[in-house]
Order: sequence, then C-alpha cells, then structure tokens
Amino acid sequence: MVISAYFLTYDALMEIQFDIDFKESAPKYMQIIKSLLLAIGKGKLKRGDKIPSINQLSEEYLLSRDTVEKAYKHLIKDGVLISVRGKGYFINRVDIETTSRILLVFNKISNYKKQIYNAFVENVGRNVIVDLHIHHSNINIFNNLIKNSLGEYDYYVIMPHFYENEDEAVKILNLIPSEKLILLDKDILENSPSKHSAVYQNFEKDILHTLNEAIDLLQGYKKLILIFPTLIPYPKEIIKGFRLFCIQHQFDHEIIYETDENITVLKDAAYVIIEETDLVNLIKKCHEQRLVVGKDVGIISYNETPLKEILLDGITTISTDHEQMGKSAARLVMENKTESIKNPFTLIRRKSL
Repeated sequence: MVISAYFLTYDALMEIQFDIDFKESAPKYMQIIKSLLLAIGKGKLKRGDKIPSINQLSEEYLLSRDTVEKAYKHLIKDGVLISVRGKGYFINRVDIETTSRILLVFNKISNYKKQIYNAFVENVGRNVIVDLHIHHSNINIFNNLIKNSLGEYDYYVIMPHFYENEDEAVKILNLIPSEKLILLDKDILENSPSKHSAVYQNFEKDILHTLNEAIDLLQGYKKLILIFPTLIPYPKEIIKGFRLFCIQHQFDHEIIYETDENITVLKDAAYVIIEETDLVNLIKKCHEQRLVVGKDVGIISYNETPLKEILLDGITTISTDHEQMGKSAARLVMENKTESIKNPFTLIRRKSL
C-alpha cells in the first residue's frame, strides 16, 4: 500500500508530495527523508518554508510519532531542517547535493539482506536517493525493471541470483554501463571483460575453506550431511564445495534436501544446515531421539545471527559478513571506484560441533 498526500507550505504555497510505501522494506523514516530531499532538489521547498508538524505527518500517514520524529532529527542533524519553538519545523538549507540516485535490487528480503541494506544506506549518505526493488529470481521481473530504469540512475547495485536463467541475466546486466554497475553477493560477470564493480562471495571456495578450518572437530564424526533446501534456491556452488571437501578428506557424506517430522538424525554425524527452518527441525529431532548436540551430533549452520550465539549454548556457524558487504558497496559509490572485493567469510566455533 502506498499513501500519498499533499501539503501546502505556509510561505511558498507550493505542493509537496510524500510517498510512503508500507510494503517497501526501506525504513519509513528513510522514506520521509527521501521525500523531503526530493522536494528540495526539485525546488518545491525553499529556505524558510514551513513543513508539516510531527503530529500532522504521523496522523496523515498512520505512522508512529517516533518514526516521523526520527526522520526530522536526522534532517536537523544534517542542517536541512531547523526547529523553532512554538512555531514548528522549517527548511534551513537547500544546498543539498542529491545528484546520486541508486537502484538497489535484491533477489529476496531476509534478515541477512536487511543487514546489507541497512549498512549500505547508513554508509552511502542520506543525501543519496536509494530505491530498493526485489526481483524474486524472476527473469521477467528483472528484465522489465532494468529496461525501464536505464538512464534514470547513477548506480545500479544488483544481487544477481538467478538459478535457471543466468545467461539471460548476463545479457540484461550488459545493458547497464559497466562503470555504473556494482554486483552484490555473486559476480556472474567475473569472466566477462566488463569493467564493473563487485562485492561478492565465492560460495564453493568459502565452504571448502571454512570446513577445512574445522577439520579437527569434524574428524570426530563418522559422516557429514549437507541439508540443502530446494524450495528456497541457494547457489549450487555450495554443494560443489561440500563434496570437494568430503572427497579430499575421505569423509562418508550425503546431501539431503529437506527436513520434516519423519527425518531420522544419525548419531555420530555432523550436519551442515543452510536454512533456519531445517535447523529448528533438526534440533527438535535431536531432543526426541535423546541425542546431545555437540556430542552425539554435530551442527554447523550457515549465516551468523545473535540467536545462534546463545541457542544450545552456541551454534557453530559459517558466514559471510553481511554488514561489511553493505559497507563495501557504499564505499565504492562514495569513492566512485571500480573494484572487485571478496567479502569476508568466517568460521565461528561454538559448542554445537
């Protein structure tokens, strides 16, 4: 749901439009900031113009008062707004550089993607307009999104996870001027002559490297099992890296594609788990079968979260640094640099292994 409303400035008597999209993952306070900066950039707001009060804006958009207040505090900190006691909020500066517009495209929204988004937005600067869209690994959605936005943005920051139409995705990406393109998470143009930027994971080498780091612990188990989801697509390079590790160290191994109430957890096996739903199902089964995690059964979980630090006295994780990925992409934009950056991927040892 998108809510749009118009307010008349008291002095300039000009219309200002605020567009708040409740389905967009961008924080609402950032959408308020974006709307005001756009109005200033287009000349609709001038120095000395009065803007809606916190109460007026929150009531009009059904927003919490705290959300509007947070946006106004950011703008006051940047000198864009000034608060006059008893009179309200006024435009203080109009010399705002809003020359950079960024199209940020993710394949899906998750807690990990939100970490990347938040780090990117916080570090790219509030005077930069960031539009977030999701392609859901659907090549038609992606094709329409890019073709309709060509020439409209200064940077295109894209997470190109396509599992059936990667060749077509490459063709679409090549429509974007390479100096404006930053690929996130996966660099599907790494073998092309394109002079684009990337902040990427190497999914095959990352799992191989981190499992090698845990070899001293894994040698205490008779079998390694990768639980690789099918309903939610993940890079198949993870499977390649897992198999390569097992072959190199002569581990008996298996790949299963889902967990449910019928799964039997094997004693003396270590499980590498991608999805958190599978992690929960496996832990439940361990309890039912009276198997002690970290002793009878080993667990390594993908993607670090605060919960995994305390669950069962600590779940061992292998994870990229999502916050650092967002920061690195923001730095490339701010410094106008073309680089290929391998994002950190680490093993965190805890009691589940």
